[in-house]
Order: sequence, then structure tokens, then C-alpha cells
Amino acid sequence: MDFELRRAREKLEKEQKERKERARLKLERDRKAKEDARKQREAIEAVQRSRRLDAMEAQLKAERHMEESSLAGGGIMFTRMLEAVPFQGSGDKIKLPPSCFKELSDQGAFDKGPIYFRLSVVDQEGSSNIIASEMLERKTTHSGVLEFTAEEGSVGLPPHIWNNLFATVGGQTPLIDVSYVRLPKGTYAKLQPDVVGFSDIPNHKAVLETSLRQHATLSQGEMITVNHGVLTYKLQVLELKPSSSVSVLETDIEVDIVGSDAASERSDQPVLKPLVFGKSESGMVEEGSYMYYKFLIDNDTWEKMATGVVEVEVKIEAETGGGDTDLYISRHPLIFPTQHHHEWSSHDVGSKALILSCKDNSVGAGSYSIGVFGFKATTKYKLAASIQDNSNQKVGQQASSVSHMETDTVECRNCRHFIPSRSIALHEAYCSRHNIVCQHAGCGIVLRLEEAKNHAHCDKCGKAFQQGEMEKHMKVFHEPLQCSCGLVLEKEPMVQHQAADCPLRLITCRFCGDMVQAGSSAADVRDRLRGLSEHESLCGSRTAPCDSCGRSVMLKEMDIHQIAVHQQN
Repeated sequence: MDFELRRAREKLEKEQKERKERARLKLERDRKAKEDARKQREAIEAVQRSRRLDAMEAQLKAERHMEESSLAGGGIMFTRMLEAVPFQGSGDKIKLPPSCFKELSDQGAFDKGPIYFRLSVVDQEGSSNIIASEMLERKTTHSGVLEFTAEEGSVGLPPHIWNNLFATVGGQTPLIDVSYVRLPKGTYAKLQPDVVGFSDIPNHKAVLETSLRQHATLSQGEMITVNHGVLTYKLQVLELKPSSSVSVLETDIEVDIVGSDAASERSDQPVLKPLVFGKSESGMVEEGSYMYYKFLIDNDTWEKMATGVVEVEVKIEAETGGGDTDLYISRHPLIFPTQHHHEWSSHDVGSKALILSCKDNSVGAGSYSIGVFGFKATTKYKLAASIQDNSNQKVGQQASSVSHMETDTVECRNCRHFIPSRSIALHEAYCSRHNIVCQHAGCGIVLRLEEAKNHAHCDKCGKAFQQGEMEKHMKVFHEPLQCSCGLVLEKEPMVQHQAADCPLRLITCRFCGDMVQAGSSAADVRDRLRGLSEHESLCGSRTAPCDSCGRSVMLKEMDIHQIAVHQQN
């Protein structure tokens, strides 16, 4: 009996102990759950408090940004975040969506004059934390507007804007913050070319002015691309006045170009080295490459040349050793003569010279360029330009030679020279043994027997050369050349084509004065009758006030207007 009671008591004690342990564990679990719930509630409240603070801070920053945009836009508030899309165009004018036109129009932006925008690259990793002060650190430039035809949510950027905003673009689409701003008119700009050679362009400031016509704004630190024919130069904007970003529309800007010949030791563009009369320059040219020089015929020298007293000789002496050169000369504005775009050339083997005299109508006072072309192998040479004096010829020299001429002469049947009749028999006997007449049609030159072996005529053009010169003649004059426009011609018709017919040839526009590509024929029949090129037809469509009556007249119609309206009796 006692044993059963003891077992019952032990069992009861065990059950009570287990119930107490379960109760204790339950209390601990409940206490831990309450603690976790409290911590979670506190964390949620902290996050919510932080979000409220961030929202308040973002709202304050947005309000400050809107205030700054309002001040910059002269009371007009316009800011959009758009995806950047490149398009092929010139200048700095962008394309915006049609909705931007409506928003700007509703605020009266078009009544305040030209439209300008500040473009800033958006940091997409932290775009929600952009503040006004950070906008100055982001890559920023300014632009005008070309048209409102872009797709909604995107902005079209021409190469000038794209290259100034993005060095490299990753896989994600770049975002641009576009804000309306008012810009002051520029009064001064300091520019620096990134390579040497820009100052070699004749009237390079006029070329720069023509390029700036495609721009609406300039911003300090950006790069401007200037095209001159096939050459391309980049200029960095170092300084602007009265602001770091200015408008270039309808304003006169004083331009200062600095460091154009020392901006960089590296240049991908050809460079003109100065050549002084009477002083030779040594150099080395590789096969297929050019070395360029320039010299000046001033007014005093030209006055002497015009009277026939002096003439200019350009001479190149090439070292023997298997190499050979060609010599090309052009008068500015053609500054870099080439094989099929030049005014004077010499293709003689070895040393060669070109004479510029007043007998050539193309010669006059001005700057000239010399191109030394490496025809074969690497060649060392010496180049010199000199003024040759022709006044040392005696006046009576020609008359004296005439006075000694025998009046009783007979024509030699072999060499066709007139020989005194008293010695014609001896002359013909000697001439027939030692001289031979070239039988090629149109030649008839008299050669020594030893010279006749090297005398040859080109089968295509019939010109006479020595055998050693024939290979070079065939390569230079009869090897087909392809023009940049796609036409394939031999050298002489190619020179004529590029001088008068090629749509890519450079001409001086009679309206803007810049060197531009001629283009194809003008679309308008009247412009074609006036002899206007495609560029001149468009450039001449700009209007200017008449000096006599102040009426706005197209530049290409100004001469007709002057005759029809203001012709003097």
C-alpha cells in the first residue's frame, strides 16, 4: 500500500514539475515574442520617420530647385527628365517632345525670345538624392531647340551635345535633366584648338564664324567642331563673357584664338611649315605621304613680278638612292595641294623646279602652299623658294644675234635647221651620220644617236620621255584615280573635274566668304542660271537690309534689287 502511494506521489510531483516547466517555457516564448514585436515596431517606426524626413528634405530641395529654375528661366519653370537619343545633325539644337512645346507655350516662353535649355546628366544610381548644389558638379552644357518632334519621354541630341555630355555610355540609356534658362548675349570668347594647324586656314576666324551660325549657345569648357573641307578641327572654350554660358544669336562676339600653334605636340592634320625666300629647308618624306610648306608673295614682290623683272622659282633637290618625289603648288585658299587637286605640278625624276611668273594669270600677290609628295620609297630632299632676277639680260642681245644671222641660208633636210648655203653640204653629211629625227607623229625632235636609244613616246598620250621616266609617267598620268565623290578618272581629267565639277570641291561662297563644299547644282533654275552652287543657293537665301532703302532683301537678289530699284541715271 505504501509502495503504491509513493509511486502515485512521485508521479504527481513529476507531472507538476513538467507543467511548471511548460508554463515557464511558455512565459519565455511570450516574453521573447513581445520583445521581437517591440523591436520590429520600433524599426518600422524608425523607417517611417526616416522616410518622412527624406520626403520633407526632398520637398525642400525640390522647392529650392524650382526657385532656382524660376530665377534662371526668368519666371518660367520648365524641367523635364528625358532619355537621351542621338541624331545626326549640326550645331547645338536639340529635339524635344510635342508636350514640351505646349508646356512652354502655356507659360509664354516663346514671347520672351529665343529658347535655351540647360542639359545635365542624371546619375541614375542615386537620382532620388540629386540636390541643387550637385547640379554644378554634373556634366552640364546648354543648347537651343531645333524642333518639337521627338518621341515622348526622350530628347534628341546632335553630335556636338552628345560628345560634350558623354565620354562613354554604358548599357543603360542615359537620362538628361532639361531645364529652361535665360542666357545673356555673349560679348567675348577665348578659344584654343586642340591640334596645331588651325591658324593655317586662310581667314580662319571667318570659318569659325560660319560654324558658330549653327549654334545657339556657348558654354565654358565645351568643345566646338569646325569643319573646313575634308579637315576637322576641335576648339575648346576657355573663357566667355559676361557669363560662363552665353547666347550667340544676333550678337557680335569678340573672339580670341590662343595657342593655335602650340596647343598640342601631336597633330593628325597636315601642317604648313613656313618657307623663307633664299633659304632652303631639308626634310624627309615617306612613300605615299605629304610634307607641306608655305610662302608669301607680298605686294612689293608682285609689283616686280608684274613688270617681268623677277620671277619665283620653287626647286627641290632629292637625294639619289631609289627614292623620288613629286612637287605640287597651290594658291590659297587651297591650302593643302594633292596629286589631283593643285594648280602647278612637276613630276620629273629626281630634282625638279617650278617657275611662277606674271605670264600665268593664276599668279598674284598672296599665300602659296607647297606639297612634297613621296612618290617612291623614303626620300631626303632640300626645298627652296627663291626670287630670280631677269633684269641682267642685255637689251641689245637679241638684236645682236639677229644681226649676225646669215640671210643666205638653206634648210637642212635632216634636222630642219637653217644652215648657211656655203656650208650646207658639209653640215648635212655630218648631221646624217650623228643625228636622227624622231619619226613619231607630231614629234620631229632631232636627237643624237646615243640619245635616241632612251627616247620614247607614251602610247596613250604621245608625250616624249626618256625610258627611265616612262614608268613614273604611266603611274602618275594614266593610272586611274578615284575622286571622293566616286568618279574614276586619269590625272589630267581628274584635276579638271576637282577644279570645276566635283560636288565636294571647295569654293569661296560669295555670300558668307567661307570655304565650303560646292555641292550639286542649285535646285532653283534661276540660281543655276546665276551660276550659284547648292551652298550658295541656300546661303544667299538669307536676308539683309538694303543700304539704300533699308528693305530686307535676299543676298542673292541684292544686285538685282540695286539695279531695279536704285539704279542711277
